[in-house]
Amino acid sequence: MRWLTLYARSRQVPAAFAALVIGAVTVWALAPSRGVGVGGGVRVGAGGDPRLAVLGMAVGVVAVSVGFGGQDVALDRTAAVRWVPRRAAHVVLAGAVVAGVSWGLWAPATELGGAGVLVRASAGLTGLAALGAALSGGQYAWTLPFGWLSFSFFAPPATGTATRVASWMLLPPGAPAGTWTALVLLVTGTSAYALAGPRR
Repeated sequence: MRWLTLYARSRQVPAAFAALVIGAVTVWALAPSRGVGVGGGVRVGAGGDPRLAVLGMAVGVVAVSVGFGGQDVALDRTAAVRWVPRRAAHVVLAGAVVAGVSWGLWAPATELGGAGVLVRASAGLTGLAALGAALSGGQYAWTLPFGWLSFSFFAPPATGTATRVASWMLLPPGAPAGTWTALVLLVTGTSAYALAGPRR
């Protein structure tokens, strides 16, 4: 367990988890009183708005993405450690934690569509963060999920395939474009980060 402790410390896991919880709870607490479902969750179904729930998840992904870069990238690259499975596991676990915290906060909103929507958003956003780490380094891993989230908030209505892919986070549950886009982002980001590691 020694390597796991060292890995968690080098990736700032305790601080990232604290920032994840604080950020997600803050977004949840600031949800407007109108349109609130049972237990305080924001209604996001017909006539509702999923943006606050997705924003809360994005804040969590931004928090955990800081850990996608180690304290010393050169040392990581020279260490005799099988990095590929460790990096892949790190991305998957980070996404699972974000989904778990979000589920605890937003699950009472039954219009959200269940765990599938939360898993979809968490998977896609975490994949984007991992891809951002591979392309720009751990300190800038947050830029891709934040940028795509910002674009999706102001994107035109999802009528064609391109606009549905662009706004995949806000699509209703069961939308194939949302599910496939999130899956492609997760696989692409995890593979790039696991194989190449964070950029120097």
